[in-house]
Amino acid sequence: MDLNDKKKNEWSRLIKSFSYALQGLREAFFSERNLQFHFLFSILVVICGFIFQITKVEWIVILILIGGMFSIELINTAIEKVVDLVTSEFHPLAKKAKDIAAGAVLIYALMSVIVGLLIFIPYLDELI
Repeated sequence: MDLNDKKKNEWSRLIKSFSYALQGLREAFFSERNLQFHFLFSILVVICGFIFQITKVEWIVILILIGGMFSIELINTAIEKVVDLVTSEFHPLAKKAKDIAAGAVLIYALMSVIVGLLIFIPYLDELI
């Protein structure tokens, strides 16, 4: 295999890995209600960011929160799918794994709401 073939092979693998990631995102979005819920609220927050003309630093914080929320929700979904793959019967450890992953999502969501309120409440106060 010459150098050109090796480079083509590397690019091909990279493109395939992005393709698999996009398939995973599409699958999760269309099958997971909570991900759709987070997406809807993310759109609303972005719209509010434009309306209130939040600062660059506030945008950075908001985008990190949104990206983190999607990431942790996807990890939670992956954990749930793996647990379901391993056992279809009730098992206390399977329940614990799912509950702990859901708890992580809940903590991040609550912290995101608090930070979002800290960012947007001063803008709302200006309107009143």
